[in-house]
Amino acid sequence: MKAGRGRWSRSPATSARRRLAASRLGHAAPVFAALGDQTRLAIVARLSSGGPMSIVRLTLGAGVTRQAVTKHLRVLMLAGLVRRHRVGRATRWELAPSRLQAARRSLEAISAQWDDALGRLARYVESG
Repeated sequence: MKAGRGRWSRSPATSARRRLAASRLGHAAPVFAALGDQTRLAIVARLSSGGPMSIVRLTLGAGVTRQAVTKHLRVLMLAGLVRRHRVGRATRWELAPSRLQAARRSLEAISAQWDDALGRLARYVESG
């Protein structure tokens, strides 16, 4: 065995995957932060199932005021999760799925890291 490289050492490929995953997480962090609020998560769920909606429609049944929904939509917009379109005098909000897909890829990268770590652990335990 090389000095400094034990059974638990990572291969260069594993280290490269970790660096790539860390860079993806940096881009996904605002998405996870925005979705960490229950009201914002509910807004995203409504937009994903109901298509573009006005503030009035998003407020119905939300249990919060229009002003609160507007503030939450701004946070979601800054995270790149929603976008707005003017239709006459009304503003319609819609989901921007590309940022959700990027966040999903980040979670998949983390999952692959865990799978890799568990595989190394299994090989270590099985080797006695």
